[in-house]
Amino acid sequence: MPWIDAPHEDEWDSDLSEMKDQVIDTTFNRVDWIMRIHALDAGSMDAHNVLYRQAMKGTKGLRKVDREMIAIVVSQANDCHY
Repeated sequence: MPWIDAPHEDEWDSDLSEMKDQVIDTTFNRVDWIMRIHALDAGSMDAHNVLYRQAMKGTKGLRKVDREMIAIVVSQANDCHY
């Protein structure tokens, strides 16, 4: 849990609410803290989401599934939910 006070996704204004479907973790039916912090600035949330999707996009050298597995291992090593 971060030290930054961020609004819960149920409290987001209309601009952010439109992005909610793109950033919600459907497994847990919630928005992760990192994205909630970005809710303080809608442009920041959008940029983070674009960067994440691009980083996770498969390439010739590393498939998306490989990137996801690396992310899981790193997150677990950092005791972080992924």
